[in-house]
Amino acid sequence: MASFSSSRTKILCAVAALLVAGGLYAWLSGPQEAAGPSRYAGPVAVSVVLAEQQDFPLVLHALGTVTPLNTVVVRSRVEGELVELPFKEGQAVEAGTLLARIDPRPYEVKLAQALGQQQQNQAQLRNAQADLKRYQTLFSQDSIARQQLESQEALVRQYSGTARSDQAAVDEARLQLGYTRIEAPISGRLGLRKVDIGNLVRAGDEGGLVTITQMQPISVLFSLPETQLQEVLPPLRRGEALRVEAWDRSENSLLATGTLRTIDNQIDTTTGTVRLRAEFDNTDEALFPNQFVNVRLQVRNIAGVIAVAEDAIQYGSRGTYVYIAGDDSKSYMRQVRLGPMSQGQIVVEDGLKPGERVILEGLDRLREGREVEIIGNAADPGEANLDPDAGSAASADALPGSQAAAQAGAAAPAP
Repeated sequence: MASFSSSRTKILCAVAALLVAGGLYAWLSGPQEAAGPSRYAGPVAVSVVLAEQQDFPLVLHALGTVTPLNTVVVRSRVEGELVELPFKEGQAVEAGTLLARIDPRPYEVKLAQALGQQQQNQAQLRNAQADLKRYQTLFSQDSIARQQLESQEALVRQYSGTARSDQAAVDEARLQLGYTRIEAPISGRLGLRKVDIGNLVRAGDEGGLVTITQMQPISVLFSLPETQLQEVLPPLRRGEALRVEAWDRSENSLLATGTLRTIDNQIDTTTGTVRLRAEFDNTDEALFPNQFVNVRLQVRNIAGVIAVAEDAIQYGSRGTYVYIAGDDSKSYMRQVRLGPMSQGQIVVEDGLKPGERVILEGLDRLREGREVEIIGNAADPGEANLDPDAGSAASADALPGSQAAAQAGAAAPAP
């Protein structure tokens, strides 16, 4: 009997504990909102944009790098002491401008030696030629043997070969002497010099003396996906000059305008892209080698199409669609077929008619047949805020019952 009473007491204590815990939770949670109408029972405030027929410029976007058409590392072709550097770092130079001079005296000595050897051998050649003429006269008089005449002819040919070798030695000595004067091979802008006067330079030094970079014209290398290649190839093959714009890193400033020059001869299989080169006059040198730019390639203009903002397009299990605002102030879902997209706009090939109001903002609360209230035109966002009273009224109408009433009461003048 005592055991039964103890069990009953434990059960009653457990029930009491549960009741106390439930009451404490209710007190901490606060009063519950009374069941009422949905928070979004009223019309949904939306902004719209009209679907209009227009000319749509198809522009492809890419990331590019400014690349010089020519870059030359100026190196010495002979060994010697650097005695002159008559250029300034960063200077713009023309082809043929003197950049450096190496001590020419050792090469002048070699040229003098080659000239002396040439004169000596030329004298021997002239003497052998004179003897040959005398031998030919004597042979015609049958005064000498044919063997003696043939030996003299061979000696003349030997000296003639030596004379040609001497001339080559003289030309080489002059060429080496000319290499002591280092001139700019192309026009461009000089970089920082890499060696100072008084240093001993050698032929083919890896660092070179200075670098020349061609600045005008200059090119931009960029890549496009292979799926966009067919947009570029037809006009390029027809010889059309496709306009290319180079924008800065933030795409706020247009740096230069140029023309597409060529496409690489193969697609990179690792990235699925193809490289293209655009050329710019760069007369103001706004483009700098190795600079990062945003590229816009205008391929063609598509006339008479309907284009809307990309933000209006919705994607679902049934495909792509938009919401339009009907004349009865309700939203309706419309399936659309999309075309090319460019600069935040996308072509709608099927599914929209000119003049229809496409909903751009407030899409997250829409469904088929939902009441909507247009509070502004997305094409002119400031238009809805021109009249403060009208804006307040529109906002109040867009709110659900109790909140709208509260806002209206707050706006009313005090009695």
